[in-house]
Amino acid sequence: MWRMRIFNRISNYWLCQIGGWGLVGFSMLFYAVVFRDKLTPPIVQRIVVYMVGGIISTHLLRLFIKKAGWLQLPVERMLGWLLLAVVATSAFFSIIVIGSFELFAQKETSIDFYSRLLASILNTGILIAPWVMIYYFYHYIETNRRQQLDTLKLGSLVKELELKTIKSHINPHFIFNALNSIRALIDENPIRARDAITELSNILRNSMQAEKLEVVPFEKELSIVKDYLALEHIRFEDRLRVEYEIEEDSLDHQVPPMMLQTLVENAIKHGISRDVKGGLVRIISKYTDNLLELVVENTGSLSLPAGDDGFGISSTRNRLQLMFGGKACFELLQLNSNTVQAKVKLPAH
Repeated sequence: MWRMRIFNRISNYWLCQIGGWGLVGFSMLFYAVVFRDKLTPPIVQRIVVYMVGGIISTHLLRLFIKKAGWLQLPVERMLGWLLLAVVATSAFFSIIVIGSFELFAQKETSIDFYSRLLASILNTGILIAPWVMIYYFYHYIETNRRQQLDTLKLGSLVKELELKTIKSHINPHFIFNALNSIRALIDENPIRARDAITELSNILRNSMQAEKLEVVPFEKELSIVKDYLALEHIRFEDRLRVEYEIEEDSLDHQVPPMMLQTLVENAIKHGISRDVKGGLVRIISKYTDNLLELVVENTGSLSLPAGDDGFGISSTRNRLQLMFGGKACFELLQLNSNTVQAKVKLPAH
């Protein structure tokens, strides 16, 4: 595959070389036919010399540019060197032209060599300068385009890795507590223990699938949260109360997977578990101002130090920024003296 690409690039280069200098030769031929009575051998030789000399001199210049690494240097550093390259290549081209004319010309001229060389440099420079500009800036723009594509691909890869890292996080303490709760139920209530194992497997399965999915229906996310709360209810019993205020229309809305799970887990960890009497977790979904609001309220108070959001909160902020930019937001506040509210606002479309 790579050999084919190299072959295509070389073929395109030589097509442009032959086509460009062929156009120069055709222009000279057209001028000779229109403004002269007939084509003479010196004129034909002159055309051939210009075409062959142009291809040789510009090809050698191309090899030098690539070997010197000029295509990787910024334009402002190269302008002077490119001008010098035009002069040097024009001089080399002129020596080929003048030397060929000395060999094939039938008549002598009274103009000295240096005068003819200077005139030829000015004449051929008109052809070499556009060639240098086209060749250099084509490759310069192509290189920048590839660098931009590589930067975008790298940014996309970093974003994907960040999202996978965030989404795949499950609190190990929850798994440990859930397994202990299930073990305690095996003798006491085997039917409930069996259901608890199903609930835990649903959560673990959803966590593994979350790495592959950008969004999931809110109904599916809510189902996993209910499994999580059911497991936590085994541990907290009557200390944990749960209320749902779910708008029916919001169930089909696409939301980031495991995000609501993270907020509810945060509410249990920092709210319910720290109160001897337990408390209430309320989950709300509603549309407001063309935004879907996902709200988790819990009994408790904000206890994190200023600037220390913890993994659950920081991961939620990072995911929203990575996925939606400024179109989504997250708020965490003390709603009243005994209630903390975590609110996520997502674009309605």
